[in-house]
Amino acid sequence: MYGKVFASVYNAWWGDFARRVGPQVLDFYAGTPLGSTNDRVLDLCCGTGQFAADALTRGYEVEGIDISEDMLYHARQNNLEHVQSGRATFRAGDAGDFTTDGGFGLVVSMFDALNHLPDAERLAGCFRSVLGALAAGGIFVFDLNTRLGLLNWNSISVRDEPGIMIVNRGMFMEDQHRAIVRISGFLRDESGRYERFEETMSNTAFDLVEVRDLLLASGFQRAYCARPGSLGIPLDTDPEQERRVYFVAYK
Repeated sequence: MYGKVFASVYNAWWGDFARRVGPQVLDFYAGTPLGSTNDRVLDLCCGTGQFAADALTRGYEVEGIDISEDMLYHARQNNLEHVQSGRATFRAGDAGDFTTDGGFGLVVSMFDALNHLPDAERLAGCFRSVLGALAAGGIFVFDLNTRLGLLNWNSISVRDEPGIMIVNRGMFMEDQHRAIVRISGFLRDESGRYERFEETMSNTAFDLVEVRDLLLASGFQRAYCARPGSLGIPLDTDPEQERRVYFVAYK
């Protein structure tokens, strides 16, 4: 669960993925039959709310779920006008087992959030929860780092800029099908003082055929891998050769 300082770092420096890919997901949904009638979106593992902000700007109603209260604080602040109007809600929840009042046309989980689940059992629990959240014919879109992509975590990188210094130390453990990264550094606060942060997180290298099978076993009618710019078209190549894949699943 991400802490206060790291949540501030994430909010300032790691929102680009959702801002880049999110519009493509929303464009895809808007072009589906359900997208023209159902304006309810669930942002699962919403982080600091960048995807939610785009969806709200387009007129959707958004519920965001995240396990970190510190991340949720930023999500609410970033979308305060919509929270106050009642069009957005952000609440704590576990992606592996959650409940909603249902009826969502679209559920989205961005930036390899589901790789953080530790095993196939927890992933299946997530899929069952998402299925219960979706309206009939609803769509679930999420991305995963592949095994090939996680091999790139065997590295050390440093980001040193005015106001922030970040060190990433990553390692892929083949025998455990898991990658771990320790992120540490310093962030300058409003008073000019630097606060230290450190977080360790892991990504599970899921077998992509098993992921698809779990979706179908959970009750989804159709599931396939795609690229973000063409989510309506299944990949015609081996998804394991991608560094990141995007799953699209229909209830």
